[in-house]
Amino acid sequence: MLRRENSKTLTPLRLQAMERMTLFLERIDPGSLLVRIKPYNDSKHDYENLLIQNIETEFEHNLAQQIYISDACWHAIKATKSATISLIRQANMSDKVDSPDKLREVVLTELIDKNAPSTTGIAFIKKEARELF
Repeated sequence: MLRRENSKTLTPLRLQAMERMTLFLERIDPGSLLVRIKPYNDSKHDYENLLIQNIETEFEHNLAQQIYISDACWHAIKATKSATISLIRQANMSDKVDSPDKLREVVLTELIDKNAPSTTGIAFIKKEARELF
């Protein structure tokens, strides 16, 4: 009986954690991030740092959610965060990038031919959520 009660209590908490982490991944999706976070000067490096700082702050705000999701799911979320940061850093190293606006353009152009890292992370969360039912 106790196990059934724990399941009734934990399932809503697990779903809420998955919802919050899905929101995190949507917010760090480059398409969303680059529209929401505007550069404050003409330095491409300052803009890169601003974007990464925003991703890290959002992540830190949701650290406690890891206790409600599987280790594999948490790993997928961290991998998504790292891949997004890597995408931004690599784009900023391009010879084509000389301004924050060009950085935005290069990142978004890169995603035309492939999915954003968030797509994979969200798919993992959805799979885990389906397993609850």
